[in-house]
Amino acid sequence: MEELKYPIGRFKFNGEATREKIEGWIGEIETLPRRFKKAVEGLSEEQLDTPYRPGGWSVRQVVHHLGDSHLNSYIRFKWTLTEERPRIKPYYEDRWAELPDSLAANVEDSLAFLEILHKRWVKLLRSLTDADWRREFDHPESGVNSLAKTLALYAWHGNHHLAHVTGLRERMGW
Repeated sequence: MEELKYPIGRFKFNGEATREKIEGWIGEIETLPRRFKKAVEGLSEEQLDTPYRPGGWSVRQVVHHLGDSHLNSYIRFKWTLTEERPRIKPYYEDRWAELPDSLAANVEDSLAFLEILHKRWVKLLRSLTDADWRREFDHPESGVNSLAKTLALYAWHGNHHLAHVTGLRERMGW
């Protein structure tokens, strides 16, 4: 079950955020909408409503979750760049995934939203200085996080959910 839940492994950050690593993580964020669109291309409504693992979200919920989650991260970046170590508000991603826009909406809308969001986010990310990457926010659950660590987390996050979908397609022969 661990492999189905964490197909690329759990997130790890060793504190190293070189310019090269940052550019790589930005590249992951930049290409995610295209890679995700390809991953769900041609899936039927029934397939979109299939959970990627027992007890997990459906493919449809995962697509909508990416927009929700990455929008929250984008806003956290903006808060952190405009405030001194802001205390951010977490959200209940599991509850958001049960709302009607995550259960029944078409995935094309969320894929288009993700594409536009990531264009804006990448433009912001590419403008940051070395000092900006060290800026921090305070998360009530995970504590103090730098923008560099958060970038690494969200690059992982997109690939993590992409592997949920591609792994399901492979297992099901879709």
